[in-house]
Amino acid sequence: MDLRVSGKDLIQNHLSFCIYNHTALMPKRHWPRGFRCNGHLMLNSKKMSKSTGNFMMLREAIKKFSASATRFAIAGAGDGMDDANFAFETANPAVLKLTKELSWMEGVIATESSLRSGPPSTHSDHVFSNDMNIAVEATKKNYSDTMFREALKTGFYDLQAARDEYRLSCGSEGMNRDLLWQFMDVQTRLIVPICPHYAEHTWRVILKKNGYAIKAGWPEADAPGMTLKKANTYLQGLIVSIRKQLLKKNKPNATGDAKRPTRVAALVFVAEQYDGWENECLETLRSRFSVDKETVEALQHSKIWQQGNSEQNLMRFLNSKTDCLLVGVQALDLKLPFCMAEVVEKNLELMKRRLGLQRLEIMSVADVDAVKKAGILVS
Repeated sequence: MDLRVSGKDLIQNHLSFCIYNHTALMPKRHWPRGFRCNGHLMLNSKKMSKSTGNFMMLREAIKKFSASATRFAIAGAGDGMDDANFAFETANPAVLKLTKELSWMEGVIATESSLRSGPPSTHSDHVFSNDMNIAVEATKKNYSDTMFREALKTGFYDLQAARDEYRLSCGSEGMNRDLLWQFMDVQTRLIVPICPHYAEHTWRVILKKNGYAIKAGWPEADAPGMTLKKANTYLQGLIVSIRKQLLKKNKPNATGDAKRPTRVAALVFVAEQYDGWENECLETLRSRFSVDKETVEALQHSKIWQQGNSEQNLMRFLNSKTDCLLVGVQALDLKLPFCMAEVVEKNLELMKRRLGLQRLEIMSVADVDAVKKAGILVS
């Protein structure tokens, strides 16, 4: 691999001439396949300089933080044209993060007989499996694009978050043994390029696998299911929304004493498609496929703006949809790609446990009798 990497201050001359020379003198098969330009290196958000004393040699960093934590912090230092920042506040916690993960894996293996066996069967199982598939695909792309900070995010942080959510969601039914072994295998392989020493220790000492992690290859994964991902995002958002409502109802009074919870039941109303002002927002977005000045002006002259909907609510809704535009115009469909009622029904026990409710009912906003049942509590 040719590692002659132009710094960002050299782009105007060296990089330009390199391109011109190759295209002018060489056949296309010898043209560069790509370039990567680095920013400068900073230490704790300040320019690294021997004259100021803000300087650290690689050997010093390894001695202070360990090789794995040093590489972890370097990977997270920055991508692209930004100045890379090697921060002690990243390297120090990295030691704890990696050590904690080793301890967790050892604990799983020591108590695996108590884990649920058999193929994945619950909603939480399928969501966790899908999150691993997403991490594998996204991390592969990030490594291929030499975006190491993004690879660290998708291949470590996002994967850890998925595992933690799975552990919280399973409750008394317990986690699936095969999925946890798959997670430990995938986690180890994805971290190999960044922390090879850590990965080899995990691979051979903890997981008791033969050979070397660095030669184990990229983990196999099914195609990510984005509909399942969206359904779980909706479920987690619903739990957060209900929790906020409960906290609002039980906020401290004037004397500072929190009110006793007065509700042990909740009614959840769902709609299978957007309606009203949200409908018109989506129609406007579909016609323009972007949130720009013209889009906002078009909405300002529409009925929904005149009907008292606040600009803050409209912009919040519009921005929530632009995050989905990467998947295409179908992200702006009026009908969701999953059944909200079915998602909630499958996870009633999870929601009751997470929210501390004794009873939770799911109803449709299209059911007039159901709306009457809630009375003034409908919001």
